[in-house]
Parts: sequence; C-alpha cells; structure tokens
Amino acid sequence: MDDDTQDTDIREARLWSVDGWTAKVVKNEEDDGWAVAMTRAGEAEPALVGPWTMGRDKKNPKPLDAAAFSTLVKTASEVIRRHEQHLHATLHRQIEVEAKMGRVTVMLDIEPDEDHPSATLSAQDAGGEELARISVSPGFVLNRASAQRWIDGDFVKPR
Repeated sequence: MDDDTQDTDIREARLWSVDGWTAKVVKNEEDDGWAVAMTRAGEAEPALVGPWTMGRDKKNPKPLDAAAFSTLVKTASEVIRRHEQHLHATLHRQIEVEAKMGRVTVMLDIEPDEDHPSATLSAQDAGGEELARISVSPGFVLNRASAQRWIDGDFVKPR
C-alpha cells in the first residue's frame, strides 16, 4: 500500500473506507439496534446491509476494526459475485439437444438495454461450428422443447 492510499483511508469507529470499500455503521430504523452497510466505490447502493453488534454498554455499536472490516468485504464481495452469476445465467442460457445431425447446443443471449432490449438465438454443432443465428424477442423462452422445435423447423425464426 502506498502513502497516497493510506492518506485517503478512513478508519473510524463507525466508518471505514479502505481499498474501494466503505463500511458504515448506522442506526437500524426497524429496531433499537445497529446495522452496517457495505458499499463498493462507485456504487450508489450498498452491496450488503446487515445487523451490527452492540458495544459493551448495550447502547452504542461496537466499533469497526480490521478483522470485522475484512470479513465484511469478503461477504459483500460474495454477494456481488452471486448476483453477477445470477444475472449472467438469466441473460445467457444454453441447452444441448439431440437432433438428426447429432448433438446441437442452442444458446439465447439477451442484451438488457433499457430502451431497446434484444436477444439472439444461436445454434452450434458438437464441433462448435455455428449452424444458425437469428434475432428473437428478449422474452423468448429457451427450453428443451423450444430448442427442439427450432432445430426440427430448420432454424426458421420462431413466432
């Protein structure tokens, strides 16, 4: 860590900001306790919000420390990773189907643009050679039956 980074780090009882992550201990609006919010630099919303331990006086929050901050960073990073994996799985589906020509992999790739979302349906043979590629509605449902119909219909654009 260089001197510039150390100058911008914050290590206070209720606020830590180190290596692109900020932990902020706040009053829990839903009860008498405290919560901690973990936010990644550049993000508007916290990646993780969870309960925070009371201090010895049972009134104020326990101060943040290096071990707690490290654990919070790991947990928040895992939440983000799972969210990204879920989003990827939602936007990029793939199914393998047996056809007359052998095993065919059918893929649906959705581009979630707010103004003009789009989707591409494509097929590859077992060797990875592209057999077909067409534009479909982002609402197209790819499952084994729809993939089989598309293959059996000679890759004609589904209705």
